Amino acid sequence: MLQPTRIQRSVQPARPEADQGPLAEGREFVWGPADFRRIKEMIYRKAGISLHDGKHAMVYSRVSRRLRETGHGSFSAYLDWLEHHDGAEWQEFINALTTNLTAFFREEHHFSILADLLRSDRGRAWRIWCAASSTGEEPYSIAMTALETLGNTGQFEIVNSDIDTRVLETAARGIYKMDGIKGLSPERLQRHFMRGKGANAGLMRVKPELQRHMGFQTVNLIHDLPFREPFDLVFCRNVMIYFDATTQRQVLERIHRVMKPGGMLFVGHAENFSDARNLFALRGKTVYERL
Repeated sequence: MLQPTRIQRSVQPARPEADQGPLAEGREFVWGPADFRRIKEMIYRKAGISLHDGKHAMVYSRVSRRLRETGHGSFSAYLDWLEHHDGAEWQEFINALTTNLTAFFREEHHFSILADLLRSDRGRAWRIWCAASSTGEEPYSIAMTALETLGNTGQFEIVNSDIDTRVLETAARGIYKMDGIKGLSPERLQRHFMRGKGANAGLMRVKPELQRHMGFQTVNLIHDLPFREPFDLVFCRNVMIYFDATTQRQVLERIHRVMKPGGMLFVGHAENFSDARNLFALRGKTVYERL
């Protein structure tokens, strides 16, 4: 089975906010339309993320933290420096512009469908990819469903990826605040988690028998995917909405190449791939079959 490694997050812009202009009151750094356009081009080139014009305030807030961390006095100086360095700061730049909205058993109907699929072939060694694992709530929901359906002797592995390294590390640790866990019944908490004591009071940790099915790695969906063995099932939910139509098509083609024929792709409630009918056919509520 795959072993957890150190890893990454998914990209998700915040709610639109009007640009306040380059010299808005209270702003630490000069900010103008040219800075936004440049950042917009750079994040699209590196991660495929399309930032809408309503994202000025979000982009200023997040990237200004990188200016402070790196000691630059202006956006132009930081971006000039970044363009000439191919190092770790590019990952920090990507991390800064990604947002994760996630929860355990979010879009719950998908997990009932998942259980039915697993139940249909209990003897198979299932290979599953969670393509936007964020802080781990989604992949652990997949793992809990698989373990509950297939039992302790069931064969399955879940490859979990994200573009944001910091959230991926959180997912690999599998530790959550008790007051932040939602969507989990007391029975599931008892079966799949260990309750922290002493200095760890108020925390819950995923049990080893669940975590041993999990592997974690950083993946950028706009690059060629680093998988040799194809997947039976892929969860890529609420990711495509941050790509333009051209990038969506390219990513779907990459996902298609790493899936087995007849494999199932789970997507978000706001995502529709009717323009990719030669790749995937709708088989249920936001569930597609790989053709």
